[in-house]
Amino acid sequence: MQKQLQILIYGYGNPGREDDGLGNRFVEMAEAWAKSEGLANIQFDSNYQLNIEDAAEIEPKDIVIFVDASTEEIDDFILTEITPSSKVEFSMHSVSASYVVQLCNDIYKKSPKSFLLHLKGYQWEFLEGLSARASENLEKALAFIKPLLLDPEKIIAKPV
Repeated sequence: MQKQLQILIYGYGNPGREDDGLGNRFVEMAEAWAKSEGLANIQFDSNYQLNIEDAAEIEPKDIVIFVDASTEEIDDFILTEITPSSKVEFSMHSVSASYVVQLCNDIYKKSPKSFLLHLKGYQWEFLEGLSARASENLEKALAFIKPLLLDPEKIIAKPV
């Protein structure tokens, strides 16, 4: 019997800033779905931001999907493969997903196949709750990712 691939879905953002909470909400919805499907090989985490300590959390995983709100010029969402990078983009208290993956490789001499799910957001005020358009984008992204989680070999084999 083939070993089940271990997956981590890690959403981050600030739920108190409207659409900035997309990553956190995605994790909540994906976790409820995975539980209903009995998918024990998928773990979930969310936080306000990524930290250097997250390198230890991703190390034992085969696949990591980071999920974050995006202001990029995209239609609704995109999934991109992460290229490890040692560039620190803000400070040692908040780092990019590519830095976490690079740090994992530097420390543990391995890194999981890693992706960033960019979810298009529109509103960033200090309010809780997602905008209607961001909620639609989240639903589309979740519908896209579910078949990949049911057959994770597709994530590894198929370039994004």
